[in-house]
Amino acid sequence: MAVLLIGTLDTKGTEFAYVRDRLIAAGISVIVADAGIVGPPTIVPDITREELYAAAGHKIEVLRTIGDRGVAIAAAANAAAKLALRLHKDGMLSGVLGLGGSAGTVIGTAAMRVLPIGVPKLMVSTLASGNVGPYVGSRDITMMYSVVDIAGVNRISRLILDNAAAAMAGMVNYPLLVSVGTPSPLTPLPKGRGEQEVDRPLIAATMFGVTTPCVEAARIVLETAGYELVVFHATGSGGRTMEGLIRDGHIAGVLDITTTELADELVGGILTAGPDRLTAAAIVGIPQVISLGALDMVNFGPPETVPERFRQRKFYHHNSTVTLMRTTPEENDQLGKEIAQKACAAKGPTAVMLPLRGVSAIDIDGGPFWWPDADAALFQSLRDWSYGVELIEVDAHINDVRFATLAAEKLLAMLR
Repeated sequence: MAVLLIGTLDTKGTEFAYVRDRLIAAGISVIVADAGIVGPPTIVPDITREELYAAAGHKIEVLRTIGDRGVAIAAAANAAAKLALRLHKDGMLSGVLGLGGSAGTVIGTAAMRVLPIGVPKLMVSTLASGNVGPYVGSRDITMMYSVVDIAGVNRISRLILDNAAAAMAGMVNYPLLVSVGTPSPLTPLPKGRGEQEVDRPLIAATMFGVTTPCVEAARIVLETAGYELVVFHATGSGGRTMEGLIRDGHIAGVLDITTTELADELVGGILTAGPDRLTAAAIVGIPQVISLGALDMVNFGPPETVPERFRQRKFYHHNSTVTLMRTTPEENDQLGKEIAQKACAAKGPTAVMLPLRGVSAIDIDGGPFWWPDADAALFQSLRDWSYGVELIEVDAHINDVRFATLAAEKLLAMLR
């Protein structure tokens, strides 16, 4: 197995050669792939650009004729991803390391995002001190800020590249962090340093601060039954990460208590997980219990960031950087329909649980977001649109222990 070094060797060949030699000196096997397209490579790669692009169905001559840098970068990213996936499936890949500016970061991280969690991924980038969400996605990619431009090996860049090589060597030399295959739904992820060997199947749960008591109470029930609970913060990236792990086969069942990201996607909040939220478990066919946690709110930043069209709405200032906006009956009617349709399309056992006395810590009698008509619209929409899926109505608040226990026990019954 080897570490894949992939990037544009026409502009970054010297730097890649430096990292390659450091890794080899540490006893790490290396495969160097050239994703350049303009000038000739400055070092000899193990996988030429012609081989790289051809394997992905691209022709360098055509890309050069087009002369569009954006098109060329997209083709390089596609080719890099296909190469990494092929090497991993063939059991030849122990990690991926990339170097670059904007183009190199797009190419390198494209190769990383297709790989399972646990395969070491390290991107040394000039962009790593800014918003790295588009590059990291929902994968365990380590972003290292290059401090200076990646344009030669100098007194500063040498320190960064030495650390990058050492970090990758450390990750690769610790075999329990390397995923060696696609686990079955009941196979746990590899254990980490110092942990005891575990073989408990994983349950994914979604949580927000306003639904924490529910998830923590459910945890006791599930872990007592022999399962391991993995909790995802419903902040957009959390939901996307959970959906990705489900698709990858790591998760045995889902306790989707907190579906608030759907509200942000519908209304335009900042914590959306995208339109595919609440689809992975349905497609894979694993058991899932769905609830309505925090669907009473849409998330924005500081008060001044709230769009003008919403200024007359009901708000709760969670803190100086988070402003919550109450969802309306009309919005909740749409959310109920969306949840019902996605739940009804599920291949596996699915139940939707309605907490009739409130869906968050602030949606409670006397609380700032208590609005019975809005909640009633959500509940009625689910009743109207839920065909072929079990709908369970509980006369309790979502954070009541009774509700949490019923949700956990329902999922356990499905799993058995």
